[in-house]
Amino acid sequence: MKKSDFYYDLPKERIAQTPIEPRDASRMLVIDRKTDVIEDKHFYDIVNYLEAGDCLILNDTKVLPARLYGIKEDTGARVEFLMLTQKENDVWEVITGPGRRAKQGTRFVFGDGILKAEIIDVLDNGNRLAKFSYDGNNIFNVLEKVGEMPLPHYITEKLEDQSRYQTVYAKELGSAAAPTAGLHFTDKILEKIREKGVNIGYVTLHVGIGTFRPVKAENIEDHKMHSEHYYLPKETADLINDTKKKGKRVISVGTTSCRTLESVATFNGEITEADGWTNIFIYPGYEFKCIDGLLTNFHLPESTLIMLVSAFYNREKVLDAYRHAVESEYRFFSFGDCMLLL
Repeated sequence: MKKSDFYYDLPKERIAQTPIEPRDASRMLVIDRKTDVIEDKHFYDIVNYLEAGDCLILNDTKVLPARLYGIKEDTGARVEFLMLTQKENDVWEVITGPGRRAKQGTRFVFGDGILKAEIIDVLDNGNRLAKFSYDGNNIFNVLEKVGEMPLPHYITEKLEDQSRYQTVYAKELGSAAAPTAGLHFTDKILEKIREKGVNIGYVTLHVGIGTFRPVKAENIEDHKMHSEHYYLPKETADLINDTKKKGKRVISVGTTSCRTLESVATFNGEITEADGWTNIFIYPGYEFKCIDGLLTNFHLPESTLIMLVSAFYNREKVLDAYRHAVESEYRFFSFGDCMLLL
């Protein structure tokens, strides 16, 4: 299957630059996979499509304010860091720009000296390992002061309220990007969902910057997925197994929750408590082992995420739905509208 099989034309003005207010006022394209009927709704209508006994699985990862702007200690030259993965204690894999300023042994200063970093290695992929130093015993507290949200490259407007790139239930710090399908939820909507008898479970998958990495191989089977860390707790595993036993639906909120559930089901043959790394690549032909429904945003053309959605439904019909969304002036990508497939 070719990368170009997942292309669709998207006018630039359809890319949402700012989040809508309130969160649940976003539009929602609902697709019944059995009848192929599509409906134009709003996110606050989601309660009407859920049934007592169903369970929603949400990713409770929290985005790090991992974009840092600083200077080279000896020359004052400006530099940008994007923190990717904590390797050990205060050693992180980072992307630096411009890279030529970040040679091994170079030191940088951020936030008027609140945070400092020294490059200790240059990796084969061009990223760097940086050792950070700071006052106090918690780098995350320091990042809250000096860091900015690492918004995707296609968002060019400044985000005034940093909390709008976090879900209302975000808890576990570690992501380089938000699990965007969850951005539509409000505390009120979650309360209404529970009142209807729908159960809510949580997984953690720390979203890596690789989620925005384009597919370069023309044959998609040659694409190498990035790895991301996940954790599926016992109470969530028990909830999913109980839901399945009762013949009710497991609905994944976002592709990150989906990849977590399908990874555990693939590795273990069933849903159990699990903690590990996954590089699962889901594209048409994949047989889903856990989820029965999917809430997801609209994704970039030729991305691994639109391939996942196409695997869950049908490639041609997904592209038809995307064309309908473009013509109907839906908002696309991270701060855009969403799609519910049941």
